[in-house]
Amino acid sequence: MTQTEPRAAARRAPRLLTATARRIRRSLVAGLLAVMAAIAKALGYRLLRIRHRGGLGVDDGAVPYRTSVFDDDVPGVANLDPAFLAALRRAAADAAGDGVRFSVNSGWRSPAYQAQLRREAVAEHGSEQAAARWVSTPETSSHVKGQAIDLGPAKAQAWLSEHGARYGLCRIYRNEPWHYELRPEAVEHGCPPMYANPSEDPRTRHRPD
Repeated sequence: MTQTEPRAAARRAPRLLTATARRIRRSLVAGLLAVMAAIAKALGYRLLRIRHRGGLGVDDGAVPYRTSVFDDDVPGVANLDPAFLAALRRAAADAAGDGVRFSVNSGWRSPAYQAQLRREAVAEHGSEQAAARWVSTPETSSHVKGQAIDLGPAKAQAWLSEHGARYGLCRIYRNEPWHYELRPEAVEHGCPPMYANPSEDPRTRHRPD
């Protein structure tokens, strides 16, 4: 060994240590991701799609991913009007026989959660008037009353659009194919004409007394 070889080895040592540390970090990250994936799978991927909204969460009506109309542990489902929920469950059971699964994208909402959604809509659309085409105020929202559901996926929306009247379940707004409410008279008379959007609905134009 020449005199220069120890010095060269000494220079290489930090680089080798750095490379080893990087490999260890990558292995740890990969292991952590694998553990998180396993946990998510065990939970049915629930809670992974809830957006942060200023501390508002499931107790305020935020609905975990893959929630069904049978999930009584989710307030967004459990706080729906009982007659409405019963009709939804009858429809969901029959839809399942056709290979269609109902997912609840939104159901009951607290007034605070609805107010936050309204603020977000105003920010997105630029004005209260434009936001009203998509999101009602807490005072007039059917979601706050437990009388509305936003349904997914598109296959479920299509199924309920075709068969919903027999359960008294009707689409209310032309611009919202996911929004359904209970109309018991639809069982005999069919669903009423749809409003163009929520701002055309008389229920959303005035605050209740």
